[in-house]
Amino acid sequence: MTSTHETTAPADLDPANPFAAPSTLPYGLPDFAAIREEHYEPAILAGMAAHRAEVEAIATNPEPATVENTLEALERAGQLLGRAARAYYNQLPSDSTPGLEDVQERLAPVFAAHQDAINMDARLHARVRALADAAAAGDLDLEPDTAYLVEKLLTRFQRSGIELSPQDQDTLRDLNARITSLEASFGRKLLAGANEASVLVTDEAELAGLTADARAGARAAAEARGQDGWLLEMQLFTHQNVLASLENPATRARVQAASMARGATGGENDTREVLLELARLRAEHAQLLGYEHHAAYIAADATAGTTEAVNEMLGRLAPAAVANARREAGELAKVSGAPSGSGADSVAAADWSYLNEAVRKERFNLDDAALRPYLELERVLHDGVFQAAGLLFGLSFVERPDLPGYHPDVRVFEVFDAVEPGEPGAGLGLFLADFYTRESKRGGAWMDSLVVQSGLLGEKPVVVNNLNIVKPPAGEPTLLVWDEVTTLFHEFGHALHGLLSDVRYPSQSGTSVPRDFVEYPSQVNEMWSWEPRILKSFAVHHVTGEPMPAEWVDTMLASRVWGEGFSTTEYLAAALLDQAWHQLTPEQVPTSVEDVLPFEAAALAAAGVDFASVPPRYRSTYFNHIFGGGYSAGYYSYIWSEVLDADTVQWYAENGGLTRENGEAFRRKLLARGGSQDPLASFEDLRGRAAEITPLLERRGLV
Repeated sequence: MTSTHETTAPADLDPANPFAAPSTLPYGLPDFAAIREEHYEPAILAGMAAHRAEVEAIATNPEPATVENTLEALERAGQLLGRAARAYYNQLPSDSTPGLEDVQERLAPVFAAHQDAINMDARLHARVRALADAAAAGDLDLEPDTAYLVEKLLTRFQRSGIELSPQDQDTLRDLNARITSLEASFGRKLLAGANEASVLVTDEAELAGLTADARAGARAAAEARGQDGWLLEMQLFTHQNVLASLENPATRARVQAASMARGATGGENDTREVLLELARLRAEHAQLLGYEHHAAYIAADATAGTTEAVNEMLGRLAPAAVANARREAGELAKVSGAPSGSGADSVAAADWSYLNEAVRKERFNLDDAALRPYLELERVLHDGVFQAAGLLFGLSFVERPDLPGYHPDVRVFEVFDAVEPGEPGAGLGLFLADFYTRESKRGGAWMDSLVVQSGLLGEKPVVVNNLNIVKPPAGEPTLLVWDEVTTLFHEFGHALHGLLSDVRYPSQSGTSVPRDFVEYPSQVNEMWSWEPRILKSFAVHHVTGEPMPAEWVDTMLASRVWGEGFSTTEYLAAALLDQAWHQLTPEQVPTSVEDVLPFEAAALAAAGVDFASVPPRYRSTYFNHIFGGGYSAGYYSYIWSEVLDADTVQWYAENGGLTRENGEAFRRKLLARGGSQDPLASFEDLRGRAAEITPLLERRGLV
């Protein structure tokens, strides 16, 4: 489905450019079979020109401001830019090339200037303000979603510098341009540094303990780069999944050292100079707008409201989490393979996962190697992720191999709504799945939108999930570890937020909510990976078809709290590190790259999370969420959202769990509303009250 209000593309854009007109593919899916690298830049530049012309027409309209000629006109504007930019910024992290990275370097400051020109336009601000004033005076009756749009637009103008002097606005524009360029640079360096840090093993004996399919994947990765041996590629976070299996302590130490050194090894992929400048310029940007520091600027527009609220939450959790992690380390130190006579402090970070597997085998009779044959990707996807969505929301999924993705690994599924027995239901949108790691993809897992749902534009959603699962050789099954299973459910929770959006304005669609709320629906969706009915459905041996032994399933459910000390501590260390960098004034930011790691160590010590056995999930030098992505001063969002998540899990339990009635309530009261109202009001409408923290503390073993 494409918009019925499409404006004509600028005359200087080649009509043969695939972005010059709306895509004719189902749901407006970009025609990736026709799109080439060279199409992006001219389409985005032409889109900016068209958008500027549309905004200028709104700003200079001689008629008094109305919802139709101002708000709706702004929401309709920029469609060429939107479709080209969304496709580009989806492909850039997913399947990057030197050419795409060069485009980013050129466009980042241009894009920042384009946004500034709109957000600092006093004429637009005056028109929106006139609508707000008329509504306040009782002369204009606004629908609730429209009133909320007006409120958020005025906030955006203020936070973009509309009230600053012309000289300060010029300074702000320069800062914005430089900041966006630095963020792009950090991402490029990080991807190149991750590839550079991959560990090449030339003696297969050093891979003892690694499963046959994992070895085959490592072999294929080495061959893909023209290397002889087995290549252990880096995942984004500090902890690498292979450490749980590798029996050789020296190999584990190599992998851990390579992971933790990323971005601080000197050379062209060192990120320290970039992150220091980013921290300083963000602090200057915040102070120019009247905030104490960047963290205060971010919190003010989130559900947290203040950095004091963020600090209180993290500070409350940290001591109990570290104490829990130390107790776990003490248990690890007792198992075979730990240094003789060692205590909690002597468990090396490189050995934690391996020793943890030994404890799981001893205490719970579980280990990832034994579980993996029962966690085959296709079964997890169809009988796990998709089945849960069907039982809760009435969705069904049909793969569309006729529709092209941006890479051969990308799979396209059409999503149907409210399915009845024997009936396909109505078409809801498209879901694109890009599961495998590759040299051209940054680490981590994320969701993107290629088309956002909008009643105003008549558009249905097209969403993408990216993961970084090691791809097996052709013909071999993709077997997962449990963390990858929960990640699959998590990211699909984001996808559902986009797919089930039912709003009028595109700017309020799906995941267009504060960053400390956006993780909430995705974290809720993780619960279905643990739901016994769902787990028993997808946990089936990929060769024999036998279900995972019932005692294993029961043990997995019983063992959920084990390991929360590690996972909570590594997460909180990263969240506190993020706050440490972004609660600095410009003068407090270190000036030498040699000070980056000492600053990090001091910050972790001051926060009480300097436990060497459990390093931060991300160290500063490869913390893409905050220096290359959209989570600067906002990495706390995951735990903040988990308060809502844990309380919602309790709500499901109190109301019968996995039922269509509960799913419809969650959909109607929360997912469908996107950013069309205060998100905490959406939560309270579902829960009947404000969130409580006790369910989170119980889940994490912190009571």
